[in-house]
Amino acid sequence: MQHDFTLQKRLIMFGVGLLLVADVGLAAYSWRLSSSPRTPRQQLARESTQLELLRADLRRASDIRAKMPDIQKDCDKFEREKLKPAGSGYSAVSAELGSIASKSALHIDDLSFHPKEIPNRGLQMVEMEATVTGDYASVVRFLNGLQRSESVYEVDGLTLTADSQSHAGGALRVNLRMKTYFRDAA
Repeated sequence: MQHDFTLQKRLIMFGVGLLLVADVGLAAYSWRLSSSPRTPRQQLARESTQLELLRADLRRASDIRAKMPDIQKDCDKFEREKLKPAGSGYSAVSAELGSIASKSALHIDDLSFHPKEIPNRGLQMVEMEATVTGDYASVVRFLNGLQRSESVYEVDGLTLTADSQSHAGGALRVNLRMKTYFRDAA
């Protein structure tokens, strides 16, 4: 019985060895096929295609370079017209959020600002955290009001919880994380 097991073990090892030798042979054959020289026509066609792709990239880069002054003017115009100056921006944002909240039948319980400088741009990014209370429709109207505002507001996230302090059914407490941007006073 021990002799049969030893014979089986040797046959299995021989089969595995044979498979490994075949695998190495096929790998060498595959490598040889992939590194075989191409005909000059094939090489020319491949390099011509690559040249056309590079020329197209250069044309796109030249177009972008030509449009950069106009794009910079548009960005500057956007910053002048849409972003509030840093000195009066906080009160203007507070007033605007209060107005949007009152039109939405929502109550702002807490509002805090966390400014961060954007280097070399003359801008400040202001992260805001607000807690608002109202029903579902009011929250949707408030978010819609933020979206339609002339000012720039970016809602990063919101957390919805049931308002345990309110006795009215369906009241929600929403914690909002938002961003806005102020330009440095020039």
